[in-house]
Amino acid sequence: MKQKSTVENDDGQVGRILSRREILALIGGSSVALMAACAPGALTSASPTPTAQQTSAAATAAATASSATAATVLPSCVVRPALTEGPYFVDEKLDRSDIRSDPGTGAIRPGALLSLNFLVSRVSGSACTALSGAVIDVWHCDALGVYSDVDSARGQKFLRGFQTTDASGSAKFTTVYPGWYQGRAVHIHFKIRPTSSSEFTSQLFFDDALSTQVFAQTPYSQKGTQGITRNAGDGIFQQSGGKLTLNVTKSGDTYAATFDIGLAS
Repeated sequence: MKQKSTVENDDGQVGRILSRREILALIGGSSVALMAACAPGALTSASPTPTAQQTSAAATAAATASSATAATVLPSCVVRPALTEGPYFVDEKLDRSDIRSDPGTGAIRPGALLSLNFLVSRVSGSACTALSGAVIDVWHCDALGVYSDVDSARGQKFLRGFQTTDASGSAKFTTVYPGWYQGRAVHIHFKIRPTSSSEFTSQLFFDDALSTQVFAQTPYSQKGTQGITRNAGDGIFQQSGGKLTLNVTKSGDTYAATFDIGLAS
């Protein structure tokens, strides 16, 4: 039986970013693992050329560390903060990869095509493995800021659906770039259910400059951007610490993004 949507305060700040101590405990107490889990690719920086003495000392230290931790595998997945579910989740039980249409009429919601791929891992100790069999729900507003199955769009089910992660932890969705509505930055809601009794809920965000480019296109241009809330003005985005902003690429007329996330075991 379909649940009714529950209207809540979408700006309620119920999520939080884990503290350094909490994440250290989560992934095994390694400060190196912490950086690898929360900011992959951010460890490379320019530095002065070392002296011969420094090089020798570094080599000795590296050899010692290597012999002590030869079997250590650092997490390649990313620990992300949970954020509020918001008011518009409806458990439609729509098992589908392409969520653009309303299943009742077959009408496809217009908008810039967005290919969204989730890669879900299970964090355990200092390593992470692909998490298969997890159910991922995705829902968001259309190009003009309208959600299905609430208010004027009640009974419709566009831009909603779920997929189950495969053996590699992947779940793919075909959707449209979301529009905006008053008081919130551009975002997509998602919920991951590793088991029938557990779930992780959060939101994905987009670069402001990219959204401006997309919103110059039809049908977004019908609404314009006057009154839009940017990321810096969204209290929920501020809780994300920048860890939930998609890295979007474009090929032809299609936008694409892959989102890596690690869940605690």
